[in-house]
Amino acid sequence: MSDLTSPRRFADRRLVAASLFAAAALALAAAPGIAQQKKGPPPAGEVSVEELMKPGTLPDLAIGKADAPVTIVEYASLTCGHCATFHTTVYPKLKEKYVDTGKVRLVLRDFPLDNLAAAAAMLARCTPADKAFGLIGELFAKQDQWAFVQGNPVPTLFKVAEANGFTKESFDKCLQDQKLLEGITGTRERANKSFQVRSTPTFFVNGRRLDGRSDALESFDKAIEAATAKPAAAPAPAPKK
Repeated sequence: MSDLTSPRRFADRRLVAASLFAAAALALAAAPGIAQQKKGPPPAGEVSVEELMKPGTLPDLAIGKADAPVTIVEYASLTCGHCATFHTTVYPKLKEKYVDTGKVRLVLRDFPLDNLAAAAAMLARCTPADKAFGLIGELFAKQDQWAFVQGNPVPTLFKVAEANGFTKESFDKCLQDQKLLEGITGTRERANKSFQVRSTPTFFVNGRRLDGRSDALESFDKAIEAATAKPAAAPAPAPKK
């Protein structure tokens, strides 16, 4: 799991992000909230579903029936290796088994661990909602080509964006949208403060934090089964004598 405490992430990524900002004329360096969050281990158990599902600073990116009996909320960073593993190996199976059958609605929320992840999240947000998951999936699948390169990540990032409908003009315009950036950092700050999200990916299944490996479908099987289990019937009263 990728967390807020790794010094390597913010040493290496800031150098990479700096080249991104220079090449694309980004305003992301003005977002101190990206690296300054509460740390510490996440608590176990549940959060208030009502609070979790309240509208945030940006509309949710979601896939699946709105009235599905189970809602999975995922907080992810596009530069998180564990998030990429989930989206490339587990998500296709989860989607086929639960989302496509109407049993689960998956809500994806931004929790960028660094400025480069924030830039990628902005691109996903600038994509039409029905195409956002496609771009996100491609960014995860090609993560090693743009998120962990030594040089300038802009050409590869633009290449992925261009294949998903961006022009150079719309690419630059998106990455200069300060209001959008503030919305993304606002989502992240709320998750950190209100739901004690400390690392990515973090999943809530009907409000209960996923207890298990996010790279194993079996973890989601158990969580979904628990979320849909009917409460045990109360015992019948003893007959009067």
